[in-house]
Amino acid sequence: MKHKYLKNVSTLSMKSDKCTGCGKCLEVCPHNVFLMDNKKSTIAYKDNCIECGACVKNCPFKALEVKPGVGCAAAIIKGWLTGTEPSCDCSGNSGGSCC
Repeated sequence: MKHKYLKNVSTLSMKSDKCTGCGKCLEVCPHNVFLMDNKKSTIAYKDNCIECGACVKNCPFKALEVKPGVGCAAAIIKGWLTGTEPSCDCSGNSGGSCC
């Protein structure tokens, strides 16, 4: 199941001219935000981004930018608005690397 946060909140951006298609972002992203298209990574599910910064820290070509933390804040706000328990999967229960 893919988690989505508030629509159009994520600050994630990519400089596609710097992407070489190494796939590191696909490996480290805990929410499967990226897909490989024509041997280059693309941001396919931006609203799934929790802005943990893993992709930015692991991109050897500096093709990605994000302001860390805003996605988790969006999850908390969404929890308040919907009356549900907020989750950005930083609890360690997701089974993968995270915040």
